[in-house]
Amino acid sequence: CTATQESIFPLPEGRMSCHFAPHRFCYTNARVPQWHDVWTRMQIRVNSSQMIRVTQVDSEEELEKFSAWNVIFSFLKEKLNDTSIDVDLYSNKTCLKVELLDTRTTYCVVLFRRFDPKLFLVFFLGLLLFFCGDMLSRSQLFYYSTGVTFGLLASLLVLVYMMSKVMPRKSPVYFLMVGGWSFSLYLLQLVFKNLQEICQSYWQYVLGYLLLVGFVSFGVCYRYGPLENERSINLLSWALQLLGLLLMYSGIQIRPVALAVVVVVVCTKNLDYPLRWAFAAYRRVQSARLGPSPPRLLTEEEFRLQGEVETRKALEELRNYCRSPDFSAWTAVSRIQSPKRFADFVGGACHVTPREVSVHEQEYGLGGSFLEDQLFEEEEEED
Repeated sequence: CTATQESIFPLPEGRMSCHFAPHRFCYTNARVPQWHDVWTRMQIRVNSSQMIRVTQVDSEEELEKFSAWNVIFSFLKEKLNDTSIDVDLYSNKTCLKVELLDTRTTYCVVLFRRFDPKLFLVFFLGLLLFFCGDMLSRSQLFYYSTGVTFGLLASLLVLVYMMSKVMPRKSPVYFLMVGGWSFSLYLLQLVFKNLQEICQSYWQYVLGYLLLVGFVSFGVCYRYGPLENERSINLLSWALQLLGLLLMYSGIQIRPVALAVVVVVVCTKNLDYPLRWAFAAYRRVQSARLGPSPPRLLTEEEFRLQGEVETRKALEELRNYCRSPDFSAWTAVSRIQSPKRFADFVGGACHVTPREVSVHEQEYGLGGSFLEDQLFEEEEEED
């Protein structure tokens, strides 16, 4: 350990240094980020035996400057004995100042690089939102779960508003809550840092609060129901996809790689549209170059089947017309020779009798007179 006066110490990577006096530290980044650092996080960790105050700046000059905002933030900033500071991989220099609240405090500082699974989870969540945004925007489960979560978060703002109404108008805390966003951030930081302890000590109140707000949020969502308007669903889908792109970009530390991944993902999702346009343009060019293709002729079996289908369809349309009020039945009966046969046809009977079918087979079937006449005519023409 060192015992010199307050001065600027260089921070080597991966090496821990211990001190028992207030010091200033600076890290100079001489390494260019590579593609394999996509989910790598670089952090400065400060561990101390007692509470300390750590202030981060971007250069040595800012360590020497006096700012009223820095003084206010130093009082609002939570005092910890275990502090982690994220360092941007592209920053040239990062500096911090450690202030001791007790002269007997001993602290250690170390800077390290490591694979951060949280960055990978953020990237994966963005990928999931982007590709499943259309499905999620139409899912009732996603609608109710998102509504309940939003209700829980919004209830915190309601609590802050109610607290501001109860507090005296001339209270300095009231002015901090109304005009000081830094104080609100400090409260959120304090709550999340001590969330585990709060849940262990006051789990009954936390559980009751979550159940009450959750049921109220579910009731509001059930009252209005899921989105049904197609434009509203499209807006929600686009918002989810945009949020997914932002999460993917923020989950990758290397900015060129993040931008390339976002472009590739967008092109992959919308690749079917350019392919359709290219195929349609190719078909038009081919048809213009080769000309219109001749229509395909029907085979004998296709001709027979098509004739049977179209005949049945036309006969059914004729029956429906004869049953309609627009059809004049007396006029039709007065003009036809067999009214009973016509009535049977309208009722669903066949339009030809068995005798007519037998005569047709003898005339036009295999071995019929019409086919024999055709064959004899072809032989005479050949002779």
